[in-house]
Amino acid sequence: MSSVLYDAQGPRAKQRNILYTVLFVLCAAAVVWWVYDGLAEKHQLDWIKWKPFFTSSQPWVTYIWPGLQNTLKAAFFALIIALPLGALFGVGRLSDHRWVRVPAGVVVEFFRAIPVLILMIIANAVYSEYTNINTDDRPLYAVVTGLVLYNASVLAEIVRAGIHTLPKGQGEAAKALGMRKGQTMVFVLLPQAVTAMLPAIVSQLVVIVKDTALGGAVMTFPELLASVRPMAANYGANTIACFTVIALIYLLVNFALTSFASWLERRLRRSKKEKGTAPGGAPETVGTPSLVVDDGRAV
Repeated sequence: MSSVLYDAQGPRAKQRNILYTVLFVLCAAAVVWWVYDGLAEKHQLDWIKWKPFFTSSQPWVTYIWPGLQNTLKAAFFALIIALPLGALFGVGRLSDHRWVRVPAGVVVEFFRAIPVLILMIIANAVYSEYTNINTDDRPLYAVVTGLVLYNASVLAEIVRAGIHTLPKGQGEAAKALGMRKGQTMVFVLLPQAVTAMLPAIVSQLVVIVKDTALGGAVMTFPELLASVRPMAANYGANTIACFTVIALIYLLVNFALTSFASWLERRLRRSKKEKGTAPGGAPETVGTPSLVVDDGRAV
């Protein structure tokens, strides 16, 4: 069976694919064995190095939980500040006024081009030189500032791209009803673009959670990854075990975020389908493109 985009494999192609699969599995197994043998030879897989995480609450209470709290705190503050800023600059880049569009574009392109680590370092130096923030809180402020400046610029592009994906008929219908461009943006375009932007926004949230580790590596911010060093020193140089546990925690946190985003996206799409259905259950049809406003009615 074949199609325009795909031709059915012949006997030789099937044999080659089977051979490639077997070779890949053998190579992967060899790599896994090499890693396992190296760790076992260095005694990194001994039970004594993994035992504290399963038999005692001390490493969780003393090191992991405080680090996870700081990571989530920095990510939360960065997100709630970066989201409205990103939406503001994204809408600003779509403005008809040059004096709004050009400065917004310069700000977005400038901060998007600078590595987030450099932004954190500069923010830390500025807070140290020109503010009275104490040394204990300064790393948190610097990490949040760097994350906000970088991710707000990225989110601005996400917002701009999400609005561009909408049919032009939505804006034209709003203009035909006499709505100003600001009203069209706030009440028509942005609410519809949220569903399209949601996966990208959550992906950026995952990036924010992981980038908090940069503050721990450079500015002694006591986040989750920074807890590995004192924890490994206290439990007999079990660095591999500590990194493995921390990696699993990052994996669970990010998986929870993406799962919640997928659920929310399905719910929003289902809600939009229900709002676009007539009272008798049949879809509403009109001769011209409909304008869906925030209360779900089609005009």
